[in-house]
Amino acid sequence: MDTVVSKLTVLFEDPFWLGIYERENEGKYEACRMIFGSEPKDYEIFAFLLNHYSGFRFSPSMKTERKSDSRVNPKRLKRIINKELRDRGFPSKAKQVLKLQQEENKTVRKSHSRQQKEEEENRQFLLHQQKRKNKHKGH
Repeated sequence: MDTVVSKLTVLFEDPFWLGIYERENEGKYEACRMIFGSEPKDYEIFAFLLNHYSGFRFSPSMKTERKSDSRVNPKRLKRIINKELRDRGFPSKAKQVLKLQQEENKTVRKSHSRQQKEEEENRQFLLHQQKRKNKHKGH
């Protein structure tokens, strides 16, 4: 049986509160970044997840190694949790994946704007051609 791991980290990055939602399933790691205005309360975060989960735009998948299902010593688990609470930064894996998503969006945006520019130039050219024909005909 495969396990799904989901983790939400809420942190303050001036001037907004950010949420980094990470999910790992079947060896694939994906992350999503969401922006909150002011500091969100627990119930607001829960309601936000319930209402907007379908609209989250996750990054492209990244392969990850599968961790063993062995039990973790409770003292070690407590140390891991305290370390995560102390760090409070952007998870490095999430940074990589979100950067990949940003680069992908940039290439899509560039190609789309290039296509629009070419269409506009073509339209202007055809309009100019039509004006010249009309002028030549004496209209």
